[in-house]
Amino acid sequence: MANLQQKTNALLYSRIAKPLFFLFDPELMHRIFVRTGVFLGNYQMLKGITRVLFSYQDKMLEQELLGIRFRNPVGLSAGFDKDAELISIMEDVGFGFSEVGSVTALACKGNSGKRLKRVPDKKGIWVNFGLNNAGADEIHKRLRNNRYGIPFGVSIARTNCRETADEETAVKDYVYSARKFREVGDFLVLNISCPNAYGGQPFSQGRRFEKLAREISKLKIKKPLFVKLSPDLTKREIDKIILLSKKYGLKGFICTNLTKDKTKKSGGYSGKMLEKKSDEVLRYVYQKTKGKFVLIGVGGIFSAEDAYRKIKLGANMVELITGMIYKGPGLIGEINRGLCELLKKDGYKNIGEAVGKG
Repeated sequence: MANLQQKTNALLYSRIAKPLFFLFDPELMHRIFVRTGVFLGNYQMLKGITRVLFSYQDKMLEQELLGIRFRNPVGLSAGFDKDAELISIMEDVGFGFSEVGSVTALACKGNSGKRLKRVPDKKGIWVNFGLNNAGADEIHKRLRNNRYGIPFGVSIARTNCRETADEETAVKDYVYSARKFREVGDFLVLNISCPNAYGGQPFSQGRRFEKLAREISKLKIKKPLFVKLSPDLTKREIDKIILLSKKYGLKGFICTNLTKDKTKKSGGYSGKMLEKKSDEVLRYVYQKTKGKFVLIGVGGIFSAEDAYRKIKLGANMVELITGMIYKGPGLIGEINRGLCELLKKDGYKNIGEAVGKG
């Protein structure tokens, strides 16, 4: 019955909702989705209806990583819930965890002009938001006293402005946000790989990353710290970040952020346009670390098979946004149900047994 319901949801989204939504500007639709999600999340009855319509959970998908209990391995990637307003409803949609932000020390309006464009023929999205968010103080105020049914992480980045192109200023910017969220959320993510902020990705370079990691380590944050990697890094650059992450006690990597748009000064691509590069980085990082870090695979997840491929490449968990935009919120339950079927087919009793078995 539940499987039929999910198939019906998928059909309704693909035949009716998506064609209608895709008639409108994608950034406008994003704002509408956020406001709708906030509204639904404020009422227990609406949360319950959402849960019945979309969520699918199974004990095969449960795991404990870094002292955090996850009910399933499918998370919402940073970049959708920029101001941490949607965690309440995302737990009912069926996600196992959520990553909010990226949050910057100062409130930021982001880049000007066109900032979001669909690329339907390639199942991708061009993104050039530029880290727009309400800032660390406001988002901390929103989250500090709230409790949710799923774990969540806070992604922090440097404020997108000319001033943070200065290395010292940028490090202080990161440290401010890290200190602000040291007691909020279940994990923290250092986003050093945003392709659409002023000054590029300087902290993907070894010397600068070490300086940032050293200063963050002085805060003695007790919860796990992750690093979000660019899919455009060389193996040598990745090796250096892995080495320094070991040195400074970081616990995991998110593989990966958007891939750069080489035809423009800023902006990057998500979805299937990112899939191959993100898979290559995930495979490489797992081969280099072999379970010493928790890995989260991101990029091109449109099905249970896509998620399972990343898990077998070495991802402990996965995150997505673009797949949900193209296939609807029912995709999350569809992926979780499909993962259970794939695990049974391969003779596994728990999702953790499949990690790295590709």
